[in-house]
Amino acid sequence: MRSLARGAFVAALYALLVVLPPFASFAYGPVQVRVAEALTVLPYLFPETIWGLTLGCFVANVLGGLGFWDFSLGTLCTFLAAFWTSRVRHPLLAPLPPVLVNGFGVAAYLAFLFRVPYGVTASYILLGEAVACYGLGYPLLVALLKRGFRKE
Repeated sequence: MRSLARGAFVAALYALLVVLPPFASFAYGPVQVRVAEALTVLPYLFPETIWGLTLGCFVANVLGGLGFWDFSLGTLCTFLAAFWTSRVRHPLLAPLPPVLVNGFGVAAYLAFLFRVPYGVTASYILLGEAVACYGLGYPLLVALLKRGFRKE
């Protein structure tokens, strides 16, 4: 029951950290920093949060207004990144799957939708993901590890 509650909490928190002001103003488009992406390190410790992140991303992307591409492919990217994060062995690598999967995957359809060069879009998404995942997510993970949480 605890894992279900944890997954549901992560889903709600992810969606809120994307759609609520002021976060929404820089969470969509070819140049973005999704603060909610900091949560994508959680599957390293809590595999049940994979589904919470996926659901939260789906909700945020449905509400975001970019349509089918975003709520299907964006959600798929989040699922894959969360799954691979749960498989990494070292905490320093936990933010890497979301940075790479979203940096290259999300950038592909955003470049198409916004008609901007893929290389430029990928650079911005990679940078935004690195800020969220390493700048915010990794300190969160370190804090959880210091509190005694361990990889299952």
